[in-house]
Amino acid sequence: MKLLQCVRQMFVPVCKPAHHNHVEQLQEMVTTSNKLLVLTGAGISTESGIPDYRSEGVGLFARTSRRPMKHAEFVRSPAARQQYWARNFVAWPQFATFEPNVSHHKLVEWERKNKIHWLVTQNVDSLHQKAGSERVTELHGSSHRVSCLSCSNVINRWELQAQFEQCNPDWTLPEAVELAPDGDVLLTDEQVQAFQVPACQNCGGILKPDVTFFGDNVPKTVVDFIFEKVHECDGLLVIGSSLSVYSGYRFLLRAAEREKKIMILNIGTTRADHLADLRVDARCGEAPDTATKR
Repeated sequence: MKLLQCVRQMFVPVCKPAHHNHVEQLQEMVTTSNKLLVLTGAGISTESGIPDYRSEGVGLFARTSRRPMKHAEFVRSPAARQQYWARNFVAWPQFATFEPNVSHHKLVEWERKNKIHWLVTQNVDSLHQKAGSERVTELHGSSHRVSCLSCSNVINRWELQAQFEQCNPDWTLPEAVELAPDGDVLLTDEQVQAFQVPACQNCGGILKPDVTFFGDNVPKTVVDFIFEKVHECDGLLVIGSSLSVYSGYRFLLRAAEREKKIMILNIGTTRADHLADLRVDARCGEAPDTATKR
């Protein structure tokens, strides 16, 4: 058990315990909110063992020179798709089995006590749904789904895993040692050159994980829906996000324009610190047990 806990914490940046006064203030602000909008980022899932990109010292950008797949590259290059899917094929059995942590379960409890008006996550790991959250919008999609770029047909990621196995019966499966935030591993060009990628069984089109790659845009319908939730809420709580990417930061800007309460729980500074009514520098797992105090 201790070894498992150490593995789960290896991607969590070192930080001091939350300041007691800040925790009390966060507790009070959440308790007095009746329609809370929660925005989560990669920091909430690092405590489940999933690495993120930007955390100081432990994020992928700090540890390696690897960079995530870009949308334009994936669409135009068969070689890029072959490399991406080979890496993802190796990593998927591990990535798919990550489990929610105490923060995910706490948000489920808040939802069931009607503290949460809506939950928006920037993560693609579906851990909120695994924990039991129902009022959820996946801002950047989910790696548990695969869609066709031609006919928009959607299949479960495990279904594609079976297709990979059928197409590559003699492909030597490398050992997955360095998992990346977007659910792949590092493989050499030699390892991926023989990997076969199936086409959409519905129309023969290109299959892509149902996620928003870097350089792509979140669908306008999703953005407009979240803006509506910002207008309806009486407070916005950010958990585990530096808000470096504009796709999430824009909702903080709108909340500030609408004079909503803004609370941020995150290790290290964020892009929206200047907008926050309260800033708590701490692990997501230190989120106070506010829902049971009412």
